[in-house]
Amino acid sequence: MADIEPYESALDAIPGAHPYPRSSRYHDVEIGVHRAEDGTEVRYAKRRLLPPLPETGDVAEHTVSAGERPDLLAQRYFGDPGQWWQIADANPVLDPAELTDEAGRVIRVPYAGGFPGSGAPYV
Repeated sequence: MADIEPYESALDAIPGAHPYPRSSRYHDVEIGVHRAEDGTEVRYAKRRLLPPLPETGDVAEHTVSAGERPDLLAQRYFGDPGQWWQIADANPVLDPAELTDEAGRVIRVPYAGGFPGSGAPYV
């Protein structure tokens, strides 16, 4: 599979090849098309459903300290601050600020490889 990765990364760089890069939470979401009365097509991302969350395994626990932010945690755990959404999905929360708004809160952080049934690795 390592042979495919460079090609997939190259495809992400081509405008219009796919609306979302592989690192986006929307990469595997189905794209819908709405046709307006005047014939104009509007593309949109269909609803993104979270995979079932595992009870144990596949996640580490992190105790939030004062001043932490989701993007800083993503940088720490994944090496990419843009991957904060993986931590939000693992807890799950709608507002990522909820993850770190209370010092002492224990949150779940997915391990590399993602959750079973997610369809995409978590970095």
